[in-house]
Amino acid sequence: MIPKIYNQVEMPPPPPVMALDRSSVFPSLAGVTDIIASSIPSLAGLATSLRGSAPSAPSPPPSIDSMANSIAANIPSLAGTASAVANPPAAMLNSASFNTAGHTVSLDSIVSSFANIPSLAGIVSNVANPSVSSITTPSAPPPSLPGIGDAHTDVGALSQLVMLTLDPNTGVSLPSLQEAEPSEEVCRRSPHTIKEENPYVTLLACWASQEEADTDSSNEEDDTGASPAPSGAEGPMEGDPAHNTSSTTTNLPSNQAGRLIPMRPAPPPPPSQLKKPLRQKMPRTATIRVSRKKGAVGGAAPQSAVVRSGWLDVWKGFRHNVLWATLDGQLMSLWKKRNDRFSEVLFHVSSITNVKKQDKRRFSVYFRKKHYDFMAHNDEVHEGWVTSLLASRGQPSPATPELLGAITMKDTRSRAFAALWGHDLWIYHSKEAFQLGIASFSVPLNVASVKTTGKHSFSLITPYKSFSLSVDSTKDLSLWLDILSSTIRSALSCSQVALRLWENPDNKVCGDCGTANPEWASANLLLVICQACAGQHRALGSNLSKVRSLKMDNKIWTEPLIQLFVAHGNRLANQVWAPVVPAAEQLFPGSPDEERSKFIQDKYRRGRYRRVHHLTPSPALMDQRLRQVVCGDDVEETMSLICSGAKVCQTDLLSPSPILLAERANQALQTELLRLNEYTDIPPYLPQVANRSPDSAPSGEEDEELHGKLEEDRFLFSLENDSAACDVLDLREVLSVFLKEGPALQFEMVTLSDQLICAADNQEALLSHLVHILKVILPGGVSYAEVGGSSAVSRVRAIEVGGAPGQTDAWLLLWEDGVSVHPLLKNTLQPLSVDLSAVRNHEMDPSENIITMVTEDRRLALRFEEPHSCQSWFSHLQRALTNHSAAPPRPPAANHSAAPQPLYPLVGARGLVPPPIERCISHITHYGLKVDGVYRRCGLAAKVTRLVEALMTSPGSAPLEADEQGVLDAGAALKQYVRQHQQSLIPEAERLQWIQAAVISDERSRFSSYRRLLRKLPEDNRATLNALFGHFYMVQVFSQVNRMSAQNLALVLVPSLFQTLNQDLLTLTREFIIHHSLLFLTLGGEEEEEEQITVF
Repeated sequence: MIPKIYNQVEMPPPPPVMALDRSSVFPSLAGVTDIIASSIPSLAGLATSLRGSAPSAPSPPPSIDSMANSIAANIPSLAGTASAVANPPAAMLNSASFNTAGHTVSLDSIVSSFANIPSLAGIVSNVANPSVSSITTPSAPPPSLPGIGDAHTDVGALSQLVMLTLDPNTGVSLPSLQEAEPSEEVCRRSPHTIKEENPYVTLLACWASQEEADTDSSNEEDDTGASPAPSGAEGPMEGDPAHNTSSTTTNLPSNQAGRLIPMRPAPPPPPSQLKKPLRQKMPRTATIRVSRKKGAVGGAAPQSAVVRSGWLDVWKGFRHNVLWATLDGQLMSLWKKRNDRFSEVLFHVSSITNVKKQDKRRFSVYFRKKHYDFMAHNDEVHEGWVTSLLASRGQPSPATPELLGAITMKDTRSRAFAALWGHDLWIYHSKEAFQLGIASFSVPLNVASVKTTGKHSFSLITPYKSFSLSVDSTKDLSLWLDILSSTIRSALSCSQVALRLWENPDNKVCGDCGTANPEWASANLLLVICQACAGQHRALGSNLSKVRSLKMDNKIWTEPLIQLFVAHGNRLANQVWAPVVPAAEQLFPGSPDEERSKFIQDKYRRGRYRRVHHLTPSPALMDQRLRQVVCGDDVEETMSLICSGAKVCQTDLLSPSPILLAERANQALQTELLRLNEYTDIPPYLPQVANRSPDSAPSGEEDEELHGKLEEDRFLFSLENDSAACDVLDLREVLSVFLKEGPALQFEMVTLSDQLICAADNQEALLSHLVHILKVILPGGVSYAEVGGSSAVSRVRAIEVGGAPGQTDAWLLLWEDGVSVHPLLKNTLQPLSVDLSAVRNHEMDPSENIITMVTEDRRLALRFEEPHSCQSWFSHLQRALTNHSAAPPRPPAANHSAAPQPLYPLVGARGLVPPPIERCISHITHYGLKVDGVYRRCGLAAKVTRLVEALMTSPGSAPLEADEQGVLDAGAALKQYVRQHQQSLIPEAERLQWIQAAVISDERSRFSSYRRLLRKLPEDNRATLNALFGHFYMVQVFSQVNRMSAQNLALVLVPSLFQTLNQDLLTLTREFIIHHSLLFLTLGGEEEEEEQITVF
């Protein structure tokens, strides 16, 4: 009967019945009962009672039907067997029959059924063997169970358990607790002990629920974890063995029908079926504490049912990022910074297949089998995003794209997929991403132009960025160009004036909010604006902004005015009125009227973001400068003077007006600009409220404690140490950084709209954060010594350097060795460094935010962006000067022209090193030891020639630059100076002796000859060679970084030192570099000291 059932369920037959081998070792009773309790819930109570204390009266066993149903439900492989046992055919029940009172069944049948459990197969076969079993008939009472220490007594226990299940009338005496303590031998020999469970016996239903939880499908149902208990499960029934509270077995509840349900969680599946454990997606832990004023950052963006924006932590797979998310009801975009022009991720809401709300402020957005996981920083934001995304579901899909296909992004050298939707070109990571509806970004064609750049390539030019694209064939190129050009033309149907003004890419978007294709302008401010902003400009009054239409006001659009807009336009207007605006305060095309009005009033009426001319504190000097500038073609300075308050109308009848001067000089553009602004009423400059909102919070406002962490050029803030980010600061908005004095490990950051105090737990963490921020905000060419030693760093405008007026944006550093000025843009100002000891006078003008420092040979005047930075920087300067004067005198800086100490002292001799050589090697030692290929790579020829001339005339003021190119120029200048002006370092008459010394085979004799030749040189020559080779020794010490070994240095230096090149001189130069100390610092020693030479 049993094989037939196995055939029905396509399972292998049970193992053959074997005679009991007395040498076999069987599992312990506890191990067997655990397996039965896990696999057959209906026997769980009885198995537990065998392992625990014996009850006073055994509870009645379940019926055969109940047991069979339980086996069929929990062990699918025994379903057929259980059914056959519960309902056997009449022909198979000759020796035993089922009755409603006893429900007994043959022992062979039920024991054979247990053979399907692999863990019991061997044991069951022994129980079924009548030759060794002590139980022959169900009616006979079983013998008492021996102690657990017997390795073979578990067979009897299993037989007793089976008998109890089949016949409720049998009298069974269960083992007592005194016999439940396993011996050490049993624990060692038995594979199943009381204290160790088999973790791989589990329920298939639990495995299935775990697999469902791992899927990425958006159609999956919410998983509920482990299977819940059936209804009616209220704990153990009275009379059950599990009801005994003194037992160490886990309580087992039962349902109303008497079925026992295990409460312990299902163990994990076997290793072959285990999946990789899911990593918990958590934000990166914060690394520093941050304090700022509450509400210091701009207010929250407007939120509605389907319109929302804010910072979210985002996971794609396990890649984590913090992005600015926006939802407008149809499109959802993710941006790295809130003022970025091109997104990181972009999709239409119709591409979303599911939105699932998770715990811990998380939610997931699904796109078929792909999904993004999001995390909000509080419950309100979490609930708002889920609600908005669900409300936006059901939007119709956009129409089929007009053109699509594979392209190559030449900038990143990567393949992509492009689709033309309306007036936007959407760029996808791949074709698969296009099919899912997940784009990277879109390019607005209504502000773009297209042109061919190659056989298969073209450029798409926008006001924000130009894209170099290529396609696979000439045919594809022609198709893309035709359709893109047609789309751009359809988006630019406007007047000829507008088309001409839009030739300047900056004029293709509104100068205030960024709306595409603006059709209005503020003529006197050279600003192209949209219709919404034009209405707000009218509210400013015509005495400040003269609003004109590009389509209708044809008379005003003269040719000079059009040329002014084409040449300058929005770029110049915003360069003066809003060079930098905090990201939280920027205006966008969809901004409401209230925000638009406030921003335009702040920008023009209050001049909150304005950058004024450096002569603004003196109106008379400003008016005088305006009369000078209008006679030339510098429209940008004219615009800066006008917007800073210089008077265009004639104020002195005895002198000509600026307009008349421009006309006499035939400056048509200057004349047009002056005429438009003759009566413009510019708001006065108020430095005491610069960069501060008129409705800013009071000073006594409560501080907000945050946790911060740095990520590239961003500073992420969160409310908790490892929670989602609530705000993000673009480090390029930082105006100043100050290291705080005192025992607290803190530094202060001043931004366009806020002041933040950052506190670290130790000095190393403090410096690492400080250096990271300074590396982001400072321009290239700043040395690590300046960055690591800075105590005060501010962005300034250099208005006077060395007596020459100017307007150059720069960074001002106060560090341990002095003061440095580094321009933002190269070729606008040479980097400048001043030693603290050279500062003769310093003063601050708080009304103008200007600090002035005076040395013997120059005067520095620097204007700060806002008053707090000016005052803090001046306080740090005063403290540094006080500490410097109180400190013991130090040797002057190596690059100081009057340094009396030689760079590389020479023992027992005197001599002077030429100042140009000393200046160059000092500069390269300070800035260039780690520059790749120093002395091997060439400098800029014209610049090197000028440097050599400057070094000859005034070595101390020669314009040596600290960046990489500046180091290369200094190295080339040094070689050229030595080659042209120091030919007699080694007299030509003695060169043959030097070559002969280089070929001496014995090293001791060779070095002795070198010393003898050095002693014969003039003292100045010897001192110069000592300085040069000492410097070259330091360069080769860093050869792992700069790749300039002694051999490489010798190759590039021999032509300059000897005016020739051969192998012997290469060997000589290499040895002079490597053994500099041995050769130069022992010139006065005795011959015996030469025995101490060490060969490297």
